[in-house]
Amino acid sequence: MESPHKPKPLSISLFYLFLLLSTNLLTLFISTNFYSPCSLSAANTASVTIPASTTTAHHLTHSTLDEDQTTSDLPAEFLAFTSAQKLKFGFNTNMDSDRIIPPVGRPCTQFPNELRRYMSYKVNGSCPDDELLAQKLLLKGCEPLPRRRCRPAAQPEYVEPYPLPTSFWTTPSDKSVVWTAYTCKNYQCLIDRMKTQKGFDDCKDCFDLQGREKARWTKPPVSGGLDFSIDEVLAVKKPGTIRIGLDIGGGVATFAIRMKARNITIITTSMNLNGPFNSFIAARGVIPMYISISQRLPFFDNTLDIVHSMHVMSNWIPTTLLHFMLFDIYRVLRPGGLFWLDHFFCVGDELEDVYVPLINSIGFQKVKWVLGPKLDRGAELREMYISALLEKPLKHSW
Repeated sequence: MESPHKPKPLSISLFYLFLLLSTNLLTLFISTNFYSPCSLSAANTASVTIPASTTTAHHLTHSTLDEDQTTSDLPAEFLAFTSAQKLKFGFNTNMDSDRIIPPVGRPCTQFPNELRRYMSYKVNGSCPDDELLAQKLLLKGCEPLPRRRCRPAAQPEYVEPYPLPTSFWTTPSDKSVVWTAYTCKNYQCLIDRMKTQKGFDDCKDCFDLQGREKARWTKPPVSGGLDFSIDEVLAVKKPGTIRIGLDIGGGVATFAIRMKARNITIITTSMNLNGPFNSFIAARGVIPMYISISQRLPFFDNTLDIVHSMHVMSNWIPTTLLHFMLFDIYRVLRPGGLFWLDHFFCVGDELEDVYVPLINSIGFQKVKWVLGPKLDRGAELREMYISALLEKPLKHSW
């Protein structure tokens, strides 16, 4: 009779060991592949907090940093924003990458002191009241500015804008603007500054909606005159075919207001040069776009019906930059679209030597072309105006 304590064969022991290992491996596989963090209960996810900064270093190359500069010179929040972020679902065929790198202007890193001030704030708190610093960074080429994780400065008792169409020609409330960055501290000061303030300011009389703004682009055309009217320009095309467009450096957006009355949507680019231009434009009921003349226009190719620019595009812009800018305007205009170059000014000698060949090189067809003297600073300066209506060819524009 066999003893009940007789050892079991080795093969059976190995089988039990294999079975134990298999079940453990299966449990591990199920827990790691099917138990996603997304299935955590609300009690667990409630304790998750957003870190104040990201520890992942953004490996900026020498193309974005000076040779003697390292990421240690840059603010932690700047690195947190610009660091390459892994896409949650892996490789994306549209991006041809498994990560995304948020864009900022290349020169941002050339101004570490200003950048550090701009990116110093309490995460999830209030941003510093630093509009002037931000605009100076932007105009130096730090465009687009890096995003921030804080709430922008605003009036504590904001007053809502007037309803349409009253807002078109009514000065907004002073309580719709944070005035820290400007010499004037209310709209009445801006309205009066043409009479009371010495020295130059951009668009000095623009905020007076009952002054020159009231008549801009509405006067009947004068034969051979520099001042085209909106209706004169629109008459060049079939009714209803000019529908959307852009006004570059459009002051307080009176051009956009005029076009809106004709069922045409215009976006207005503007900076806040010693005045709350973007806030004023928005309060009037049209769309401001806060970009400089150096920024590539954020529109797809061949899409806009009209682009307008008055005074801003002139000989103060470096010639190569102006050349790029004109080609960018050509790019965003659809075939048959219009470019209204309104009072471009230069010195007489530059006209034929530089600017006529430059404009001719783009590929526009001339619809209207008027030259005239610019006399507001004296005839001895020999300054000239060009007012032109140019058309992107409807056929063979490429």
